[in-house]
Amino acid sequence: MKRNAGMTLMEVMIAVSLLSVLSVGMMMAMRIGIAALAKTDQRLMDNRRVAGAQRIVEQELEGMIPAMVPCTGGSADVDGPKVVLFSGQQGSLTFVSAFSLQQAWRGRPQVLQMFVAPGEEGGGVRLLVNEIPYTGPSTGRMCGNPEGDGETGLLRGKFLPPQAREASFVLADRLRTVQFQYLKRPERPEEPGTWLPVWTRADWPAGIRIVIEPIDPSPARLQPVTVTAPLYFYRTPGMVYEDQ
Repeated sequence: MKRNAGMTLMEVMIAVSLLSVLSVGMMMAMRIGIAALAKTDQRLMDNRRVAGAQRIVEQELEGMIPAMVPCTGGSADVDGPKVVLFSGQQGSLTFVSAFSLQQAWRGRPQVLQMFVAPGEEGGGVRLLVNEIPYTGPSTGRMCGNPEGDGETGLLRGKFLPPQAREASFVLADRLRTVQFQYLKRPERPEEPGTWLPVWTRADWPAGIRIVIEPIDPSPARLQPVTVTAPLYFYRTPGMVYEDQ
């Protein structure tokens, strides 16, 4: 008697079950691989964002311009007493820089306002920056009533504290603390300088340091670090510089 070749129903069910198990295993392996790739890409993007923000802060500080403006107290007059356009507080910093976020070193000078603001959803604090085009003497409207400086004998302007707005750029987020410090030149060259929490002199410091502490430090990710920038100009406020 001749038997016909073929498969039983049980064999077909076993084959289909094995194929299903293999397909599920392949799908799980692909899912794990895609998730790992997305996590790695997100970590790389976070590291690039931190490195880019740190580079921006360094360039903004290094591009500082020793500008002086007439302190007009908000009016359009440009005949007020000239003061240094610099305000160094513990939680904010105002100065003129040749570097801008949109045009880098190729644009017009900007009045930069770096300041600390609360983070979103209780996530610590964040470091923000405002950019205001520097328009020369008319920028003196940002300055309030000047006051005397006992150390230098010059007038020091009062500038309003910066406020967060829609155009504010987030330099660093999820930070525990951010502090600005200012280097005072020593009386003698052989002596070290002194770091001050607030700049009350009517001139410019020898350096600026932004102390940054992340809220959740992790060795697996690039963390925001303290930025220190020396200032190499030695202009004396109130002195007229001209070619002889």
